[in-house]
Amino acid sequence: MLFKQHFGSGNVTSLVERVTRFTVLLKNDNRRTHLVLGKVIDAIRHLPIRSRKSITFDRGTEFVAWPHLQAEIGTQTWFCDPSAPLHKGTVENTNRRARRWLPRKLNMSRVTDPELKGICDRLKTRPRKCLGWKTPAEVFREKMLAK
Repeated sequence: MLFKQHFGSGNVTSLVERVTRFTVLLKNDNRRTHLVLGKVIDAIRHLPIRSRKSITFDRGTEFVAWPHLQAEIGTQTWFCDPSAPLHKGTVENTNRRARRWLPRKLNMSRVTDPELKGICDRLKTRPRKCLGWKTPAEVFREKMLAK
């Protein structure tokens, strides 16, 4: 998620598990690939392997170091077609929901990590119709405990 440029190059990377809608938001100071992918690796490294089999990125320059992701944690990497946001509809929907607390006019340098975690927790604990009115956290937990 990008913000107004006059506030700097701060941005947020949204990671959303497609089936459960479980969300992780990562604050970045800039769009440099090693910074962004380093945070992605740190965020998903400790998740069970079946929850991080693959990841789909848009075509942003911050994801050009994708081979490091595959080499370090074994996650298969895919890319959306150019100008095809429909390939990542779940992420786009989640970003729209997060914009309630993270509007484009927000100065990201003023948002603390605990505040961002609170927003992420709100997204994970809000029941969703597509999940049978369960929360993403409940469905994620059920999927990870299932054999």
